Amino acid sequence: MAIIEVNTHTHFPIKLTANNFPVWRKQVIATLIGLGLEGYVTGTIEAPSKVLPTDATKESQPTNAMILQPTNYITQDMLSSLSILIPIIPNTAPTQQPSSSPIHTPPQSPTQQPTTSSSNIDPPIVSATPYPQRNRKRNSKYFNNNLINTTTLHPIPTTLEPTAHNQASKDPKWRSAMDSEFNALIQNNTWELVPASNHTPIGCKWVFRIKRNPDGSISKYKARLVAKGFLQQYGKDYFDTFSPVTKPVTIRTVLSIALSNNWPLRQLDVNNAFLHGTLHEEVFMTQPPGYTDPQYPTHICKLKKSIYGLKQAPRAWYIELTTFLIRFGFKKSLADLSLFIYQDKSITFYFMVYVDDIVLTDNHSHFLDHFITSLSAKFSLKDLGALHHFLGVEVIPTPTGLFLSQHRHIQDILTQFHMEGAKEVSTPLSATEPLSITDQSPTVDATLYRKLVGSLQYLAFTRPDISFAINKLSQFMHNPCQNHWQALKRLLRYLKGTIHHGLVLNRNSSLTLSVFSDSDWGGVHSAGRSTTAYLLYLGTNIFSWKSTKQKSVSRSSTEAEYKSLANATAELIWLKNLLQELGITPTTIPTLFCDNTGATYLCANPVLSLQNEAH
Repeated sequence: MAIIEVNTHTHFPIKLTANNFPVWRKQVIATLIGLGLEGYVTGTIEAPSKVLPTDATKESQPTNAMILQPTNYITQDMLSSLSILIPIIPNTAPTQQPSSSPIHTPPQSPTQQPTTSSSNIDPPIVSATPYPQRNRKRNSKYFNNNLINTTTLHPIPTTLEPTAHNQASKDPKWRSAMDSEFNALIQNNTWELVPASNHTPIGCKWVFRIKRNPDGSISKYKARLVAKGFLQQYGKDYFDTFSPVTKPVTIRTVLSIALSNNWPLRQLDVNNAFLHGTLHEEVFMTQPPGYTDPQYPTHICKLKKSIYGLKQAPRAWYIELTTFLIRFGFKKSLADLSLFIYQDKSITFYFMVYVDDIVLTDNHSHFLDHFITSLSAKFSLKDLGALHHFLGVEVIPTPTGLFLSQHRHIQDILTQFHMEGAKEVSTPLSATEPLSITDQSPTVDATLYRKLVGSLQYLAFTRPDISFAINKLSQFMHNPCQNHWQALKRLLRYLKGTIHHGLVLNRNSSLTLSVFSDSDWGGVHSAGRSTTAYLLYLGTNIFSWKSTKQKSVSRSSTEAEYKSLANATAELIWLKNLLQELGITPTTIPTLFCDNTGATYLCANPVLSLQNEAH
């Protein structure tokens, strides 16, 4: 029996046994810590030596007592949380006048007998419902003695992102975010209410995100109404799809050109970009949760404009934006459809769009301001000023150019997978422990493995040093084993030690193109297929890199190196065409570097190439 003394001088006996005592003790202590009362607990608590009888009339003096001091610090409301954690039976019988003793005696029931105690007044035993016995073995998957499974009186921190409308509606910040989104949809004339009749609408839901600054502080609370596009049917309510996504190579190239010419870099954000697209298909959607029209509660929404979640929404937004830019005088790049170029006399203007994020640069500041004014008259924009944080990449100006860093993304990954305290290593992969697809070690959770690999793939934007490691670990996503998981954790340890590494773009870089290509032969436990890698430089700035497994088996090291050179040449030709569209001409002929003599001879002498094919 355990007795807790409160300021009402009422005893709350709780039935305890040797089996349930450890759990009860952890729950009570956890609750007291949550209330800030851990410093007021006195006395030691030990588990009963044997199972106590369930009949309260046969019980003797309490074996354990926890006294909370001072008593005026405890309130009935505070102890109400204990009723959630453990069965507490309050004393509902009429109380007697309190005496001077710290423990007071409530009226006894006819079947109760007073117990003996060393104090002046013996504490009685109040009948309570026995704690349920558990004779079966606890499943360690759901129950762990090392963890405290309990509730708390403290509210959930407001920085957590809600997952449903019912949760968000209780917070004024999220309610304000939902109201702003809904008002924007109404003002944009996104839908009209029509009777349901024979139409089958798709559902919708609210999605909540906290936008953060590069330093981790909260920028804004964002609520987005998203249609459940996975319910759409091809050929019925959608046809072609496309998403305006600028290639990372294009972004690095434009940034380097702007640096070399000392052009300003501006960043814009389109508010509710997908809502500007016009739909040409009939799409019906249910009314938003929490915003049902009281006059027409059974009506559904017939969409006029695109909305987030629809499969055709990115394409509709891209068509709307492209139409405006072409009318303004821009030309669409053939090398990258998300790049638009304006050239007129002495004005050169580059426009890059990545879904709803826009980067601008030109050599004429007045024309730039004029264009932003015209664009804001067509679409709702937010001018973010100079380029500083784009697609999760922090852009830091330096005396010699720009430094691109993704340290915030790395820190989030380490925190999410509980690796922030791991020991650092100096290499991303082990050179002595090769990874094989036929590994016989125990399998691991494939979903968790794929989630981590997917998060790391985005780091390749600024980290060419992990390109090979990510490509290697991506080959085991269908059936990852323990050794593969350990290698993935080693990569996280490497990133922890190099969290502040990034990509440097120098300002005074030449316009000389050079490519370094390499390949192994047969791979290491890779079913005979070689691995290709290349690095492409424009002056001293690296622009493009890749590490990938070849699609076919090479019969010699010369053939493997030759395929690697072919892939690097294709990337070089593409970049050369991009530079020509941007109005940039390399100063010299591009140079390819290869460490295989046979592959070099094949590139220089077409006759040898024909002879090699004949054999």
